[in-house]
Amino acid sequence: MKNLIFILLITITSCNMENKDVLITIKTPYGDMKAILFEETPLHKKNFIDLTKQGQFNSTIFHRVMKDFMIQGGDVNLKGDPNAIDYTIPSEFNDKFFHSKGALAAARQPDNVNPKKESSGCQFYIVDGQVFSRDELTIDIQALYQGVQLLFQEEEYKDLRNEFIQVQNNRDETKKLALQYKDIVDEKYGIKTSMDIVPEKLDAYSNVGGSPHLDGEYTVFGRIVEGIDIIDKIAAVKTGQGNKPIEDVPMTISLEMVKKNFISKNYGYQYPNK
Repeated sequence: MKNLIFILLITITSCNMENKDVLITIKTPYGDMKAILFEETPLHKKNFIDLTKQGQFNSTIFHRVMKDFMIQGGDVNLKGDPNAIDYTIPSEFNDKFFHSKGALAAARQPDNVNPKKESSGCQFYIVDGQVFSRDELTIDIQALYQGVQLLFQEEEYKDLRNEFIQVQNNRDETKKLALQYKDIVDEKYGIKTSMDIVPEKLDAYSNVGGSPHLDGEYTVFGRIVEGIDIIDKIAAVKTGQGNKPIEDVPMTISLEMVKKNFISKNYGYQYPNK
């Protein structure tokens, strides 16, 4: 009977744990941020949880801050501990997750020394980003400008060059003028000036904002679900050489186990079916 009760208790405990997940808290002098980690990026999730449980992130700083772009931190090697973290994590790109504001992603070395785009074992960044117009997200403006330059050479559009010269110092007016010739460029030269973007990304980047040029280059493995305003506060601090804040912005990171249905209900993350 005792063995049966013991097995039953283990089973109940195991079921309870399966129905829970981690909720991350990143504590900073500017306030707290809470984050969830995606199950679809298991290697990054496990690594972040392990480092958090070990207290490795505590006393690290946001060492690279760029307004309207991102805030980067988590470099435990800056603490001067003797055991440096020098391993990398295989990339876990997933089209479901992209660099909208609040995305939690892994930093990495550049392509010339890291062609597989493997992630740093500890450094991460949180996207601040900016809001883009729908034209910026759906039109390849450089391709359009190349087509317009071809029009300059056509007798039929001989006055077009002068129009562009008149607005050349006004970026918005230059773009507005070029857009008037988009269809002509597409048809006349067969230049593809439209860019494909899924509706979810289009809505996010044009309403909430983000850094779309990072998509497919860095692994997004979580997102900030509370304290989005803290990102703005940290991103706005004064910086010096290397975009390092003049005054350190330290952090401590902790986790708690909460029910998965709480995360889904309150933060909109839907767990993958297994």
